[in-house]
Amino acid sequence: MSWTPTSRDAVWVVLFLALHFSSPIVNDAEVEILTAFALFEIFEPRIGVFRNSQRGRFLGVAIRLVFAYLLMGVTGGITSSYYLILLLPVVTAATFFGAIATLAATTLASLSYLSFLLFLDFEQLKIPLDQQQEISFRILFLFLAAYLTYELGRANREQMVRYQNLAGELAAANSNLKAAQSEVLRSERLAALGQLTAGLAHELRNPLGTIKTSAEMLARKLPVDDPIARELSGYISTEVDRTNELVKRFLDFAKPFRLHVEMVELREVIDRAAQTVAARAEARGCTIIRNDSPDVHELPIDAQWIGQLVSNLLANAIDASPAGSVVTVLTRPAAGGAEIAVIDRGAGIAKENLGSIFNPFFTTKSEGTGLGLAIVSKIVDEHRGRIFVESEPGVGTSFRVWLPDRQEMED
Repeated sequence: MSWTPTSRDAVWVVLFLALHFSSPIVNDAEVEILTAFALFEIFEPRIGVFRNSQRGRFLGVAIRLVFAYLLMGVTGGITSSYYLILLLPVVTAATFFGAIATLAATTLASLSYLSFLLFLDFEQLKIPLDQQQEISFRILFLFLAAYLTYELGRANREQMVRYQNLAGELAAANSNLKAAQSEVLRSERLAALGQLTAGLAHELRNPLGTIKTSAEMLARKLPVDDPIARELSGYISTEVDRTNELVKRFLDFAKPFRLHVEMVELREVIDRAAQTVAARAEARGCTIIRNDSPDVHELPIDAQWIGQLVSNLLANAIDASPAGSVVTVLTRPAAGGAEIAVIDRGAGIAKENLGSIFNPFFTTKSEGTGLGLAIVSKIVDEHRGRIFVESEPGVGTSFRVWLPDRQEMED
């Protein structure tokens, strides 16, 4: 325990010296107790056992009460001028404890003072009425001081709680503000990147069309007995188709959405989306199982974009599923709307990748574009919905999309 003198220590020394020199009764015992009391008040705040727990504070009050009792005992007992020293344990208890503990400490201090009456010989000594009133006054004064101190301490504690709550709210607001600022900056960067690359992607479509047409014309003019040249021209056409698909996906992601919202049966939208990936599922050996709740009614959605959303999720689920497995699509009513879930039994998504799967161009597939789930996320945002992902490596993945009903859409 390190000790550095402070102004508080000096105040305690001065006060206890003043008590000593002002005391009408001075003896060695009084000096020793005053010295011990002063040292305790100086060192007690620096000792962890007294400072860091309620039990330690109770112990501090008890020690002060013992010192006060001893000091009164060596300076006249019931007539001691040091009766006011009982304010130290009483005020300490009222500052740190609740009402019951404060009442208990004050009662104990009062009883310790009244206990000096037991040392009097009432057969030879009769206490006059004015002195009885003085003793009663001293006891009532302790309770009055305890009450006033308790009320002040309670107000301070309540204010401290309010300040702590306010500090917590400010910290949370500051954290949310920083997150919002980061999201705005990210959105601005993505918007700028989207505008730049959307223009570039649009310009690429014309030369890609020319390359594909030229490759097809070249293939028709190549000799039949030149298989290598025909294979190379086929590569050109295939790669142009793949690049065109990438450009199309990117333009779908980059261009602003214009939703055409109508009341649509969700089941019909999913039917059409499932048909678009039927060949993919057949090639993979996967079966798409439907589980549509009859309680799901028409929703105000853009059927084309929601169909694209379901197609993208189904395509991802099929690609992630082993041959011969099942991909499940279910619908069910949810609070304020309806939910679409696409569930596969594939390899799952690693935990470190869950936070990035909706970012543009993030993919773990060897031939993936990284735009499928980014488009899904954008479609969900435009419909003011929410998307949830649950995945366990080696078990499978579930994508749940919540879409609001008419009332939510109009708010």
